[in-house]
Amino acid sequence: MSDQALPGPVVVGIDGSDAAIRAAEWAAKEAVHHGVPLRLVYVIQITEEPMASADTYPAEDKYAESSLRAARSAVEATGLPVEIDTAVLSEDVDSALIAESKTATLVCIGSAGIGRVANAVLGSTATTLAEYAQCPVAIIRRFADGPLPEGGFIAVVVDDQPDNHKVMQWAMEEARVRRAPVLALRVGRRWGRFEIGDERFYRRLDAWLRRCPDITVEVASTRMSLARYLEGYFGAVQLVVIGTEDAHRVPQLVGPEGLPIFAHADCSVLVVRGN
Repeated sequence: MSDQALPGPVVVGIDGSDAAIRAAEWAAKEAVHHGVPLRLVYVIQITEEPMASADTYPAEDKYAESSLRAARSAVEATGLPVEIDTAVLSEDVDSALIAESKTATLVCIGSAGIGRVANAVLGSTATTLAEYAQCPVAIIRRFADGPLPEGGFIAVVVDDQPDNHKVMQWAMEEARVRRAPVLALRVGRRWGRFEIGDERFYRRLDAWLRRCPDITVEVASTRMSLARYLEGYFGAVQLVVIGTEDAHRVPQLVGPEGLPIFAHADCSVLVVRGN
């Protein structure tokens, strides 16, 4: 087998924030599940001199190293048997993480975004990665200072889009990794009239139930959008798995922390890229 056939690491964007550390803890389980290393990456933002060395910015370089040490310590404290690699890169943040996605199994970031001064609603890097990364992307919402919650559904829309098989596959695997039930959603606009879509929906879902008999699955139907429907599950959904066609909905799903005037689903998001 050639090196190109080997699976890549689970990459986590680290920026010194608590959100990034929570993302690293979440990603550690993914690395163990896929049997790959966990790669913690700090990107020193360089706009005017893309090829400059991190040594050009000694204060930032020290902050990067301390941030990576903190993230490594948090992962090691989980006790998970994961190999940890760290790196400091010097270039545009979005470009660096998209480049990492070319060889990664998964790229993961905290919901506050990447950068020491994060966007108040959702980091622009999270949105960019969701739409342009070349591997699945997880945006992990930091709920509180404590450990990430283990309870809650893995939510996924069952439809007849070309990438839905891959989306469902990841959702079922996440249910295994997190030991969580799946909330299989039938969204009206994806099937047309419910009466017409019933047979196709249940036939597709039944195939997954037969394939994954160990996973508990609950079914729900709605005529609302995915984001609007999940607002009613505030706190009850830990992760929603979506395809690239829904990547633009990431801000609505993850939502802003501490800005209650914005309605959002209050959950982490995994964006899956179909084959």
